[in-house]
Amino acid sequence: MKRFASVSILLLVLSVFGTAVKAQVKSGGPARQGSITAQAIESGKFRVYETKQIRGEETYEISRTQNGLIVQAKIDLPFMGEEKKPSLTATLRTKGDLTPELFEIKGIRPLEVDINTAITVEEKIATVRDSASGKRKTGAVGGNVRVTQVPVPEHFFTLGTYVPVTMEMMLVRYWQLHGRKNSLALLPGGEAFIEFRGHDSVTLSGKPTVLDRYHLSGSKWNGGWGRQTLWFDSQNRLVAAVNLGSEVETNLYAIRDGYDSALSFFIKRTVEDGIDRLTQLADRLSPKSKTPLVLLGGTLIDVTGKPPITNSVVVIRGDRIIAAGPRAQIKIPDPATIVDTSGKFLLPGLWDMHSHFYQVEFGPAYLAAGITTARDVGNDIEFGTALRDAAKQGQGVGPRMLLAGYIDGKNEFHSFDVQVDTAEEARAAVQHYKNAGFEQIKIRDQVKLETLKAITAEAHRLGMTVTGHVPKGMNALQAVEAGMDQINHLNYVGSAFFPKGDPGQPQVSIDLESPDSKYALRFLKEHGTVTDPTVAVLELMIHPKETPIESFEPGLTKVAPELVEQIRKKGGPAGEVEGLQMVIDTLLKLIGALHKAGIPIVAGTDVGVPGHTLHRELELYVKAGLTPLEAIQAATITPARVMKLENEVGTIQAGKRADVIVLDANPLDNISNIRRVRLVVTQGRLFDSAKLWESVGFKP
Repeated sequence: MKRFASVSILLLVLSVFGTAVKAQVKSGGPARQGSITAQAIESGKFRVYETKQIRGEETYEISRTQNGLIVQAKIDLPFMGEEKKPSLTATLRTKGDLTPELFEIKGIRPLEVDINTAITVEEKIATVRDSASGKRKTGAVGGNVRVTQVPVPEHFFTLGTYVPVTMEMMLVRYWQLHGRKNSLALLPGGEAFIEFRGHDSVTLSGKPTVLDRYHLSGSKWNGGWGRQTLWFDSQNRLVAAVNLGSEVETNLYAIRDGYDSALSFFIKRTVEDGIDRLTQLADRLSPKSKTPLVLLGGTLIDVTGKPPITNSVVVIRGDRIIAAGPRAQIKIPDPATIVDTSGKFLLPGLWDMHSHFYQVEFGPAYLAAGITTARDVGNDIEFGTALRDAAKQGQGVGPRMLLAGYIDGKNEFHSFDVQVDTAEEARAAVQHYKNAGFEQIKIRDQVKLETLKAITAEAHRLGMTVTGHVPKGMNALQAVEAGMDQINHLNYVGSAFFPKGDPGQPQVSIDLESPDSKYALRFLKEHGTVTDPTVAVLELMIHPKETPIESFEPGLTKVAPELVEQIRKKGGPAGEVEGLQMVIDTLLKLIGALHKAGIPIVAGTDVGVPGHTLHRELELYVKAGLTPLEAIQAATITPARVMKLENEVGTIQAGKRADVIVLDANPLDNISNIRRVRLVVTQGRLFDSAKLWESVGFKP
């Protein structure tokens, strides 16, 4: 049967490449590629989206030569990046069986990274020529070109980045022809894992179209973290790629021309498929048990402020705590699954109040870090709702989720798909999110003052609260007066203290005794304004380039290799060590002042280093003057109160949700011990943190 399948695939590919592909054949004579005569046989165009906004497009053409194929692709992303806009061209020349002979890619890929690489394959040796700066560290250098020779395995493919997606289409076609092995070596390094996941039917122009769905993952050279989901049509053409892995802080989708109307389907199906896979992972790592779970002998820190309980017992049945307290006072049920936690420390599961779950892989990473509840403050509605609903149903692997939906003002910056300009549009947008079960609205930068007032009024009428950025042209005082309940990011909160300053300019000092500062503290306290500082990600963004990230965020040494380059791109300008440190010190002084004034602080990350940045956030709170317990409360009981869930979660008490983490060391002695998560209990399962990290390519 396997041989028959391989022959069928070969016939299909030969049909695609050896004859005209319905409506894809170009009329006219042969094209010339150097000394090679080539006949165009296939072409196509993809639009590239982020948060349902078009970021650019990709075009490609495949030509047949006497001995094989030539594939040319070009992608431009003019609405991404900062100064350097991503733009790439790639050429692939293959044998008749799609084995690469030559691969070239050059331009600027996402993250503003230059790439100019050529790979030539001759017999069993591939010669890699790289003229872009900051690339490979081995090999001979001739002028500005670095040359490396790499042995060629029996089966391999060449891949230069996750875009252009045309090359991923060719990767899958090669894999189909060459045995569909679990992994496929990549040149000049890395490997790809491809998995057929099933069939889907989408409706286009009223007609059903059946597509094949695949997963693509692994150590893709210069690729992104997590899994991509790819769909191919009956002619074996790529029609959609979701989760391109551009950055951990965003997500890209490539949709073939003619399939744009199915964008929401592709996003939602990606999440559902990921959830199915993670549910299988959960069953493998922690099969559900009908017997109670007993955590026996550890020191219980319930975060209410009561003294820790040594030699404690926590009894859990399903997803509920049925007893918690001193061992001498708690009856241990029989039968029960007993876990010895002697010498360890029990805390409620942590909250991340500023997350963006762009991939399902965030779920295991967050749980591994002890995060059992997350507020997603901006995502595609299909991603957020599918992940939320899965967690409610005990499916997948990840924290329970609360959702805040983006609303931006209409603008020319291709920001987000929900944009409003009038009060009527504002009310409709709020109702849209309410109908989808969102708890909050997230304000973005381009919202006008009068529109903001309409948004907050409608949200409050519907029982929702409003969080987010301070829009341009306002300061935090004006935003709160317009009805905002919460403010994201410390730099926006700081605009209340510098009402005449430029919110976009960092402050290198602050006078907490000035009239403006005293008024801001009093104003925010009186209005009950909640802040999530995200100071750890601000530190990551502006730390002096001369300061190694590992010196303050050791989590960088443990992340998946695909993320290292992305994270290392962050930092302030070189040569500004003193000034940047003054900015960070000012931010810490501001946190200390907010806390001292009684203004609620909830811990959030804005992604950063997935999982690890929440730990850094709490370390910085202690550095700002909070006690370790107060910092932990900012990630447990305080957000539970803010979201009106304190009767459900946030402490370790009988009757509450069984979200419990077990640490190897006491976080009250040293807040950095919050990083030492050993076990996580959530949704009626007990997880080993190390195995969760490993499941998404991180080191424990």
